[in-house]
Amino acid sequence: MSHHLEAFLEMMSAERGASPNTLLAYRADLVDALAHLGAGAARVGPDELRGWLATQAGFSARTQARRLSSLRQFYRFLAREGVRADDPTELLDSPKAPAPLPKALTEAEVGRLIAGARTLKAPQDAIATAAIELLYASGLRVTELVTLPAGTLRAEEPLVAVRGKGAKERLVPISRRAREAAQAAQEGLKPRGKGRLSARKWLLPSRGANGHLTRQGVGLLLKQAALAGGLDPGKVSPHVLRHSFATHLLSRGADLRALQTLLGHADIATTQIYTRVLEERLRAVVEEHHPLARS
Repeated sequence: MSHHLEAFLEMMSAERGASPNTLLAYRADLVDALAHLGAGAARVGPDELRGWLATQAGFSARTQARRLSSLRQFYRFLAREGVRADDPTELLDSPKAPAPLPKALTEAEVGRLIAGARTLKAPQDAIATAAIELLYASGLRVTELVTLPAGTLRAEEPLVAVRGKGAKERLVPISRRAREAAQAAQEGLKPRGKGRLSARKWLLPSRGANGHLTRQGVGLLLKQAALAGGLDPGKVSPHVLRHSFATHLLSRGADLRALQTLLGHADIATTQIYTRVLEERLRAVVEEHHPLARS
């Protein structure tokens, strides 16, 4: 089955635009499933697949749902390619995973995070500040941020073309403040001798193999900035800043459709989860402050 697995992953990359991390997750899930199912994996029915799913009972409902999704995608692919005549996953029930609300910082906490970044040692201070300002001002995914070319931010072009999931492009406005923070980071990274970083290709360069700051590198900088700003590092991540961008815009009256475009969501239902965040906050305010709320 290994050749079918490789063909499936190649299809997901070429036709669906799956990211490297998504492909790694598919591979891990399916390698585990196929090892359990054995040599007859291509011919198994729903009962055998339920047997493998039963071995996943110790994992969270979210992880179980993801692994079942991997299995569904794979067996649909086998049916489409004529490897088998049917899809045995059609009769499998999905575990019900609760939809958690996005975690967002308050506006004051974002301010403390930026202040903390500015206290780090050079050049980490400028890089961390630029990363936070850009993520919070734009709602970019961290992968979108670290792959921005050095010449992306131009004073005469306030909108930046960003390539998101599925290689889809969208235009995202970048604030003057975020642009200035990125420019300061670039100035601090200009080569001044051997071993210095070249700031010519990427907006946030590094000495790594890719030549740009990694997702993990951004995450580490945010943790350091959180500590310096007196915040719990466990509450801070690039995706939390994306959630904060969306939540704060919506709370200040942004249109849901406009927010969908800015975030690059294919489905408005994905964006609507932020309305639930606001509803929860409003409910909490009433319960805490209304004189009859607890009577």
